[in-house]
Amino acid sequence: MSADESTPVATLRAQVAAFVAERDWARFHAPKNVAMALACEAAELMEPYLWVEASESSKVTDDPNRRAHIEAEVADVAICLLNLCNVLQIDLASAVDRKLAASALKYPAAQVRGQSKKYDEY
Repeated sequence: MSADESTPVATLRAQVAAFVAERDWARFHAPKNVAMALACEAAELMEPYLWVEASESSKVTDDPNRRAHIEAEVADVAICLLNLCNVLQIDLASAVDRKLAASALKYPAAQVRGQSKKYDEY
């Protein structure tokens, strides 16, 4: 069983909160700053894929060193997102549920299956 299957989001949020508290960083974590950090970390996640053809991008993680780097960047993105949820008191699971329900209405599976068009293009 993977950790994803057994670790609740609440546990991850608590770990992030404890990490921040141990360093007395909460005073620096205004929503603007955390959102900007999230964007920066997402940009760092994109970097290994820069200039790689789309068809080759799934092979980037074949190299163990690059995979480790990408995993670290994914973790940074997740940590920033969880921290933002803590700062703004957003229930991530509920927000995801609401967004998926809205997207299901916007993108009915029977209409969009196998298409990459935006909702207002089909």
